[in-house]
Amino acid sequence: MTTLATHLSAFLREHLPRDRGASSHTCETYAHTIKLLICFAAERLRVKPSGLEIEQLDAPLILAFLEYIESERGNSARTRNARLAAIKSFCRFLEYRLPSAIEQCRQINAIPTKKADEALVAYLTRDELQALLDAPDLRSVSGVRDRAMLHVASAGGLRVSELVNLRIDQLDLRMTPTLHVMGKGRRERVLPLWKETATVVKAWLQVRRPGGDRELFLNAAGRPMTRAGFEYILAKWVTVATAAQPSIAKKTVTPHVLRHTCAMHTLQATGDVRKVSLWLGHASIQSTEIYLRADPTEKLEALAKMAPPTLQRGRFKAPDKLLAMLQDVRHRKNYAE
Repeated sequence: MTTLATHLSAFLREHLPRDRGASSHTCETYAHTIKLLICFAAERLRVKPSGLEIEQLDAPLILAFLEYIESERGNSARTRNARLAAIKSFCRFLEYRLPSAIEQCRQINAIPTKKADEALVAYLTRDELQALLDAPDLRSVSGVRDRAMLHVASAGGLRVSELVNLRIDQLDLRMTPTLHVMGKGRRERVLPLWKETATVVKAWLQVRRPGGDRELFLNAAGRPMTRAGFEYILAKWVTVATAAQPSIAKKTVTPHVLRHTCAMHTLQATGDVRKVSLWLGHASIQSTEIYLRADPTEKLEALAKMAPPTLQRGRFKAPDKLLAMLQDVRHRKNYAE
């Protein structure tokens, strides 16, 4: 293997988790991006992945890779920007370890991000959410678990990584049931649980396999639930819930849509975007403003307070029928002559 492998290993296994304190999810995402880049570069340059040199990963190749993931893999501009951010992070790391690559890294870091459309967030109405929460079959252990996961995800507005990484010691079901969440960027928050949410979580704990891993939600093998596992579970119960609420069929329900649903319902109940930001664990309130654009309540209130423009009365004079007839005859006479 070349020195590229050595630097990549140090970046993913030491720099990200140890120096930057990145979560395991971030490390996995960055590793996946680097894997896609290496496979693309090896095929394009017709060399083995282990034979790639750092000098071959120049700015033109990175631009070609970004074009590839958009055109052939169908990635959105937002995903493209995320892949580029991971590559730039590796280049900044490489600048301090390999001075000869400084100019190459500077050219890559100069690649601009692509503007992405700011679409309105998708979310479920209260009736649609209730249909989803009622969908799991409670006659099986997996159904009890699935109901608890859907309740926690939607009531807490959790990211899927936060949900699957929840540990039992982060759950407090005493007088006031709460959930201690370790969020994005190492930001912690404590969320109170609804009585209904606490009830379904207790029901899951009663049938949960004792011992084993410390994660709250386990799969059929007794191992921690994965992101893909929860996505599969959600898709299964969305299909069932659609029979009760056909409007769900018009929406693409992903784990993040449950987070958006929690945010929209909280905003509609409180009318305070700051509380939504605190509940979701956003680093900045600017991240929460997307929900204001999707909720018409604020706009309707502003519309009600504004004075509507007045319309000036028009003055219209209908033509005299006799004069109109004579004028028409005159025109016809001139045309005949």
